[in-house]
Amino acid sequence: MYFTDRGLEELVDRRGEEEVSFEWLAEQFRTFVDLNPEFETPVERLASWLARLDDEED
Repeated sequence: MYFTDRGLEELVDRRGEEEVSFEWLAEQFRTFVDLNPEFETPVERLASWLARLDDEED
């Protein structure tokens, strides 16, 4: 189990029934990075990974 699993489990427990748009999610990422600039690179990598999930592997 990774340390992040606790946060992911809390997210599912608290908001698992909600539906959100990617526009809303991107805004939350921006707010998070504004408050925590040291996480800019990991957030950018996560956002890029999510954006490219359907891309074919080269």
